[in-house]
Amino acid sequence: MEREQSPAAQRDRYYMQQALAEAQAAGERGEIPVGAVIVHKERIIARAHNLTETLRDVTAHAEMQAITAAADVLGGKYLPECTLYVTLEPCVMCAGAIGWAQMGRLVFGAADEKRGYRRFATAALHPKTEVTHGIMQDECARLLTDFFKKRR
Repeated sequence: MEREQSPAAQRDRYYMQQALAEAQAAGERGEIPVGAVIVHKERIIARAHNLTETLRDVTAHAEMQAITAAADVLGGKYLPECTLYVTLEPCVMCAGAIGWAQMGRLVFGAADEKRGYRRFATAALHPKTEVTHGIMQDECARLLTDFFKKRR
């Protein structure tokens, strides 16, 4: 028997599916398949995926692209009423940007044991940022694993 999810869990799953669609788009472009969406008041205001290969820019991670787009939409650099959904645990650079943006909430799918912020910089996020992890973890991890298998 399938366990019924709370409305909040259903919402998190829906938005993570949107981030996964971005990650798939990245993979189709030859980018590492990481996707992100930023939600403000139940509305997606930014969608992004990795563009490091396309832009030849090591800072063009999905989170960085999404934060820039969301700040532009809202007309300010702080995003305390926003939630960032990203398919992979942010790296230290992205965690710093999430912290500087004062993101209200971070939700990520797969953990990044090698380069994730929790390994190196747990204090990088703003102290008020709420973190939820493991949403659609298996789907997010599988997308990355499959991508790297094909490249080897």
